[in-house]
Amino acid sequence: MPGLKIDHVLTHGVFALDGGEWEVDNNIWIVGDDTEVFIIDAAHDAAPILDAVGERKVKGILCTHAHNDHITVAPELSKRLDAPIWVHPGDEMLWVETHPEEKFQSLADGQELSITGAELRVLNTPGHSPGSCCFYFPEAGELFSGDTLFQGGPGATGGRSYTSFPTIIESIRGSLLTLPPETIVHTGHGDHTTIGAEAPHLEEWIRRGY
Repeated sequence: MPGLKIDHVLTHGVFALDGGEWEVDNNIWIVGDDTEVFIIDAAHDAAPILDAVGERKVKGILCTHAHNDHITVAPELSKRLDAPIWVHPGDEMLWVETHPEEKFQSLADGQELSITGAELRVLNTPGHSPGSCCFYFPEAGELFSGDTLFQGGPGATGGRSYTSFPTIIESIRGSLLTLPPETIVHTGHGDHTTIGAEAPHLEEWIRRGY
């Protein structure tokens, strides 16, 4: 898509859930052009995200889901950049665990958000959490999958609160693997992949159970 820029920021911090803590590296994606952008996820440290944004206008901070490591600095960015925070309401209970006093605007499945003259489509893909969302640029063939789909399989479920393996499989099968195989998948952690690279392995993931 002409004019579309995708900037990547990597931050490091702690993911905390159900009394456990894990050190993680998070991918933050800044998508738009030379004048305006969306920030996808707001992990751990505002400074490198602000540096990557520069002087561009931020139209919103889009959270793929509300586990703490993806929303750590969303309120700080919102205040400093005068930009709304968007979260799917299915994850409200997770949001208030980290930011009980902060509000967000609600994402909805099928919602379209305009940037660079194109539409960024919201796909609600529950499983890793009820409100997990992916963001899809049909014109550019780019998907931002959060923790729903990675290189090598689905995001973690495995008994964590609010997760469901059958649900994430149905989300991936119905909402993601139906996208064109050349679609580039930018993940919440780790390396990017494509729909075509992952699709042949669905039954393998189902058999292994994660």
